Amino acid sequence: MSGFSEFNYLDGELHAESIPLQNIAEQFGTPCYVYSRAAIVSAYHAFEKAFGAREHLICYAVKANSNLAVLNLLARLGSGFDIVSGGELQRVITAGGDPRKIVFSGVGKNREEMRMALAANILCFNVESHTELQQLDKLAGEMNKIAPVSLRVNPDVDAKTHPYISTGLKENKFGVPVSEAISIYQSSQQFPHIKFTGLDCHIGSQLTELSPFMQASEKMLHLLEQLQSQGIFIEHLDLGGGLGIRYLDETPPSIKDYVSSLCTSTAQLKQRLLIEPGRSMIGNAGLLLTRTEYLKHTPDRNFAVVDAAMNDLLRPALYDAYHHILPVQQKTGEMHEYQIVGPICETGDFLGKNRKLSLTSGDLLAVMSAGAYGMSMSSNYNTRPRAAEVMTDGNQVHLIRKRETIDELIATETMLAE
Repeated sequence: MSGFSEFNYLDGELHAESIPLQNIAEQFGTPCYVYSRAAIVSAYHAFEKAFGAREHLICYAVKANSNLAVLNLLARLGSGFDIVSGGELQRVITAGGDPRKIVFSGVGKNREEMRMALAANILCFNVESHTELQQLDKLAGEMNKIAPVSLRVNPDVDAKTHPYISTGLKENKFGVPVSEAISIYQSSQQFPHIKFTGLDCHIGSQLTELSPFMQASEKMLHLLEQLQSQGIFIEHLDLGGGLGIRYLDETPPSIKDYVSSLCTSTAQLKQRLLIEPGRSMIGNAGLLLTRTEYLKHTPDRNFAVVDAAMNDLLRPALYDAYHHILPVQQKTGEMHEYQIVGPICETGDFLGKNRKLSLTSGDLLAVMSAGAYGMSMSSNYNTRPRAAEVMTDGNQVHLIRKRETIDELIATETMLAE
């Protein structure tokens, strides 16, 4: 059970911390997301400890999991936040996050989102184009504000990850080319309501090797040296996030090795170091609990139809992603190879393929490593209410998001009068 430190079998029954998942299913129903408070705290402390005395700020990537309880827990630990929308900004502030520890990323910030962030006095805008910079300068002027900006540079580094989550290649939509970055910083006098405070890059997600991080860091250091030689002072260097986790047989660097390598490569700098971890903070701290509805045996394949679906966990359908699927109750019965599928009317609606399990209808299954990009990417496709979310804390469990109802889904819709 490597990677799932707070989810273990006790007397043949899978537990979340000290609580049997069977009890959680009985109390809150299925499908249900289950997060471990201890696992989240442990991951955050691992990042903090790895930095040691180095001046830094950990900005949790809200897109990974934006539940208010998760954000509030991290805010109380002292975390900063990396946001990509006005909605995420409001979530962080509602959860008690410090606006002065917020960085705003994303290629398509609209005017209202910029106004919200300027009014909140966030730490920094990670600007991704010249036209975005013009828009931000104009709005800041209208509000009599000075917008702190870090230019997101695209270092053209292959993250060696899934192409959908690779963000640092020159053909990707993110950031500005290194070749253009210096001229933009040099043009600061054209933007009277902008203050360049940082330099930023982010090359992708679910990275399992250190070499891409080091390549990006090297390019950023070279660019920083060029800026400093021209008298352009930068207060912080943001090296993004992207550290992967183990889903199947990956061997990603440890948090300690990842942070230590970044600190070593930037040891000569006086600037504060920012990172934006998301998946590595929350991914293995959560699972999706689901119940087997039907077993369907055909001459070609065996199907286990469960009550969770691609609307609950999109990653397998979107990325062909692998998640361990474990029985909540360990059995010694005959094993069959199953396709673990949901009830949605799509052939792509699956949670796992070719899994050897001993199953009967009604059995509970735990889809592991579902803390990141699970609930945050969920939808109401097929008019399916989104799952409940709970957080365990030792021998206690807290409902942190109630299950939606169909009435709630249709409450905002209206029919034509005639």
